[in-house]
Amino acid sequence: MSIKVMIVDDSAVVRQVLSGLLNAAPGITVMHAVANPLLAMERMKVQWPDVIVLDVEMPKMDGITFLRKLMTEHPTPVVICSTLTEKGAQTSVEALTAGAVAIITKPRLDLKQFLHDSADELVSAVRAAAGAHVGKLANRPAPPPVTVKLNADAILPPENVRPMTATTERVVAIGTSTGGTQALEEVLTALPRVAPGIVVVQHMPEKFTAAFAARLDSVCEVRVKEAANNDRVLQGQVLIAPGGKHMLLRRTGAQYFVEVVDGPLVNRHRPSVDVLFRSAARAAGANALGVIMTGMGDDGAAGLLEMLKAGARTVAQDEASCVVYGMPKEAVKKGAVERSVPLNAIYREILQQLQY
Repeated sequence: MSIKVMIVDDSAVVRQVLSGLLNAAPGITVMHAVANPLLAMERMKVQWPDVIVLDVEMPKMDGITFLRKLMTEHPTPVVICSTLTEKGAQTSVEALTAGAVAIITKPRLDLKQFLHDSADELVSAVRAAAGAHVGKLANRPAPPPVTVKLNADAILPPENVRPMTATTERVVAIGTSTGGTQALEEVLTALPRVAPGIVVVQHMPEKFTAAFAARLDSVCEVRVKEAANNDRVLQGQVLIAPGGKHMLLRRTGAQYFVEVVDGPLVNRHRPSVDVLFRSAARAAGANALGVIMTGMGDDGAAGLLEMLKAGARTVAQDEASCVVYGMPKEAVKKGAVERSVPLNAIYREILQQLQY
């Protein structure tokens, strides 16, 4: 069955380009492309879409108001298509918090070329959204990706190391993607200030992670910040990998810190969960907990297995509580997961790190 898509964007150019790209993808049909949410609501009285591709800054009704109305009255998977600016990042993070599944960024200049260059990302986001557990929508698994992908070897070559002896310094490494913004908020807001040091890779574009970290910091007892190179991993602090950079865990003596580096896409992502998890296996071994949460694809599965073999505890979010049960599923299939738990139980797994 074809995925029916509605595009809501006040730019005629964006509507034209997005419609062409999505209609060219197998199994996707653009049923409507309209200029604002009021027109969208009129069209949806006749036929409801499977996925909505939504701008956030529009006349008559902004995308955030429309999104909240949707999620209250008729939950529907939404992909945000937003301009890549600091202001746009804050608004788009607000949209993710309100229930959007993913973000596709668009620049102010060379829009047509950019969108054509991002066609694979757009199509993947729409397919992931169609398979997301949002309200009453049926789950449609996303098709396997077809582009070539690199693994963590591209950033951190494998080496044979013995698991480290446990010490009092503990660290938690979390990896997540589609649906992760809301899931992370639920986990982190449940943690007290004495929580162990946490490092997070959330698949998110450049510029958006700073706004995301700032928002989490405003609602959590723990401190949350976008990671900078050589930041210490401290109790009561969460470091979010910056969009467009890889983040690695390092150790000097009894102290952990993060290294933020450039590099190629790994598993089609930068930052990559596999890169973080491999570095955690090497730097922390048995002193670490690896947590893999909701997300599309398999990024993090191989790295979590490396953590387990290095003596770390490993936990996955269970299928029932995931927006997209992709990354945890792949980790389970690899034998990398000791325990699968509901989203609302993950914070307890993290606090157990303090008892070892």
